[in-house]
Amino acid sequence: MIIRKARDGDFDAIWPLLRDVFRAGDTYAVDPQISKADAKIYWMTSAAATYVAETEQGLAGTYYIRTNQPGGGAHICNCGYIVSPDARGQGVAAQMCLASQEQAAALGYLAMQFNFVLASNTGAVRLWHRLGFETVGTIPDAFHHPAQGPVDAFVMYKRLTTA
Repeated sequence: MIIRKARDGDFDAIWPLLRDVFRAGDTYAVDPQISKADAKIYWMTSAAATYVAETEQGLAGTYYIRTNQPGGGAHICNCGYIVSPDARGQGVAAQMCLASQEQAAALGYLAMQFNFVLASNTGAVRLWHRLGFETVGTIPDAFHHPAQGPVDAFVMYKRLTTA
């Protein structure tokens, strides 16, 4: 698998992944009816960097790195990850998360924070814990899951450097 910076021309391949995940409405707090143009702004334009993970079979996943908060909070980044349905269960999310930590540190970020990891997304919660993220807060009933109703969201954090 190759992980590289996304180019503008990659968005046509990224869009179906975003569209399907956002339309499902069960992991991202994004309008399920988001347009392709607005999704491009959200995923590519407003990010400090966007990446794609490619295999011989094609696009395996994508992620972004962005500043979590401006000003005094600008040393902490936030990331979002989406894995292609065809690549799930193959370690793609773990590889993207590890790569994003290195890339975020190279961009000058000192820590990474996930603001809204749904408790119902047990695979992601388990993976982020395995990769060293701590759950530092819980927001009760923060998300209305289409099948499970209200679910909690976790705030997860990991320091990227000891400096």
